[in-house]
Amino acid sequence: MSNQEPLKEEERGKYEWRSFIFITVFLFPILAIALVGGYGFIVWMLQVFFLGPPGHG
Repeated sequence: MSNQEPLKEEERGKYEWRSFIFITVFLFPILAIALVGGYGFIVWMLQVFFLGPPGHG
């Protein structure tokens, strides 16, 4: 069995703030860039192989 002690309230708050800063400063911007870039890449590939250039028709 594991012998885990509950975190003290101020230690828990410190970990929560570190997690919040990591999520807002690093994780969400990286995910946003990846999602927008991925969507743009998919649209680009669809135009190259299937749909043709915009306004083509």
